Amino acid sequence: MIKTLATALAAVLMIAASPVWGEDKIADVTDMDALRKAVRADKKAYVESVMKLTPTEAKKFWPVYDTYQRDLDAANSVRNQVVEDIVILDRPLSNLYAKDLGRKLLLADDQESKAWSTLSKRLIKPVPGRVVLPTAKAFRYLQLESKIRALQNYDIASTIPLVK
Repeated sequence: MIKTLATALAAVLMIAASPVWGEDKIADVTDMDALRKAVRADKKAYVESVMKLTPTEAKKFWPVYDTYQRDLDAANSVRNQVVEDIVILDRPLSNLYAKDLGRKLLLADDQESKAWSTLSKRLIKPVPGRVVLPTAKAFRYLQLESKIRALQNYDIASTIPLVK
């Protein structure tokens, strides 16, 4: 009887604990396919679910997040235009045109790098009295954003043909 009760109690505890284990796996963001699906569905909602911000933290964090996303969108817009130009052309590039496309890609990379640097400084080295997040949470977001960018860059690179 005691063994049966102990087994039943263990089973109930395992079932009750499984959602917590699932949350940890989601929060760890190690399953790149799950990350890809979540980001495509709603990146901001996904970041919110992983970050678990307090209302005070959220009030300070989301404007910083939105600014970074706007800066990132500007860089991505330039990059997307170059990709479209390469794919639509579908023939060998002249040296002059290739140089122009390369210049545009470097500009997009510089824009993204500056946006990342600004974001990192605002989160990790804030102006005294203007702390956005505790350092550990700030670093957690930077890790998450880095994984998202790496995944998106991989997806882009895997679909773009090399120029002729």
